[in-house]
Amino acid sequence: MEYAITADNLVKKYGDFTAVKGVSFKVKKGEIFAFLGPNGAGKTTTIHMLVTLLKPTSGNATVAGHDVIKEPDKVRKKIGIVFQDPSLDRELTAYENMYIHGKIYGLSGDKLKKRIMEMLKFVELDEFKDRQVKFFSGGMQRRLEIARALIHEPEVLFLDEPTIGLDPQTRAHIWEYIKKMKEEHEMTIFLTTHYMDEAEQLADRIAIIDHGRIIAEGTSEELKKLVGNDVIYIRIANGKEEVKCLNADFIRGCKVLPDGRVRLEVANAAEALPKLFELAQQNDIKILEVTYHRPTLNDVFLYLTGRELREESAGGFDMAKIAVRRRYMR
Repeated sequence: MEYAITADNLVKKYGDFTAVKGVSFKVKKGEIFAFLGPNGAGKTTTIHMLVTLLKPTSGNATVAGHDVIKEPDKVRKKIGIVFQDPSLDRELTAYENMYIHGKIYGLSGDKLKKRIMEMLKFVELDEFKDRQVKFFSGGMQRRLEIARALIHEPEVLFLDEPTIGLDPQTRAHIWEYIKKMKEEHEMTIFLTTHYMDEAEQLADRIAIIDHGRIIAEGTSEELKKLVGNDVIYIRIANGKEEVKCLNADFIRGCKVLPDGRVRLEVANAAEALPKLFELAQQNDIKILEVTYHRPTLNDVFLYLTGRELREESAGGFDMAKIAVRRRYMR
């Protein structure tokens, strides 16, 4: 089997802080592979090592058949990247942004002009080619960044949080472009996200990353099987410090969450609910709220970490990573 990306025990340290702690994985050629995890989990740092913007503290990796440490120039020629933060020149037009990027990759003349128009048409921006980027919406800018990353026909495309901050309709459009890239160009795509629906909709395989470590890897369905059961969440009237797990034959797992809810795993939620209310009555427990569903990727994250996967504000270390990227791009 051919792999477009391999990572073997990648580690990245910043002084006494270890951002990536021995990450290993393989990405097959032609698949969409997603890193799913909260902000600060190590997703962007890993991408920066793979695209040669950061040198690993230890470990090694290959991208498109080239070593990221020994052959960085060869890696860069084979990849495209859309950064988490905007990187377009807002004073230039869409066409001018594409033209400069194409020249950097050695394209010129009619070939470059043809490629620019092909990519602008692909992301439905060809009619806006002469408009300055500062007049583009956030979604239009994201689409232009994708087109720009594709201009030199890369073997591997890296997308770092490609739909962050976009409205649901625009996110759906970006998803369509990503799927088309795989289907029409058989492209390998490495995607990072903290949106569960994005990983589930797009990725052939998902690696869940938290605190710099991969804690689970597989298809969406394979990951959900780690939980395996239906999940019931209840909120009871007792004070948070008094909440305890419930014991009964029909309850296969129980965990008290930080927000005071109780998470129960059962074989069949519909059959378990009447038994649950009977158990609560017997133990003089007043249930205030109950919800249930089939396992989701959020349940998997809860199962593995004890907390929910949700968007968190960028901290000081995230800003440091952005500064590192900008320094390398100068």
